[in-house]
Amino acid sequence: ILLAVVVFADVLKPLIIRSEAYWEAMWIVPIILLANFFLGIYHNLSVWYKITDRTRFGAYISVFGAIVTLVINFMFIKEYSYKASAVATLIAYATMMLLSYYFGRKYYPIPYNLKKIGLYLSISIGLSALSFYQYRGEYLIGIAMLIVFLILVFMLEKNRLKHLLNQ
Repeated sequence: ILLAVVVFADVLKPLIIRSEAYWEAMWIVPIILLANFFLGIYHNLSVWYKITDRTRFGAYISVFGAIVTLVINFMFIKEYSYKASAVATLIAYATMMLLSYYFGRKYYPIPYNLKKIGLYLSISIGLSALSFYQYRGEYLIGIAMLIVFLILVFMLEKNRLKHLLNQ
């Protein structure tokens, strides 16, 4: 979804953002999308502290994320405006995700396939950045990147897909 939205951000822009006055901020779209992707991972990882009755960790992690956001905004918003807030959100959510993963491994270990997750995440982020910042508006290149990514995922997951479909 991250890569698809980034590839078609300029096509979606007039449908979602009616006022052209806001279009100058489009460059933060990939940053905010990635931040919210990290927030989604954080929410999935946060199950451990609910299952183990350590919900206070959720509060600690959230407060830490808020502090990260406030500090970065305080330090950089005057010079970089809303751009600093976008980056602050990304860093805060990434930090929360990593903290939840770290403590989750300690209190409720789940054997995640980090190599595969890291591969998908790295390729998706890399292709998104290329598509948006280097080849923005060149939809054939963006679509090709999206197709290559989907083919890669299919090739790496085809045995698992076959297994799921045969159940």
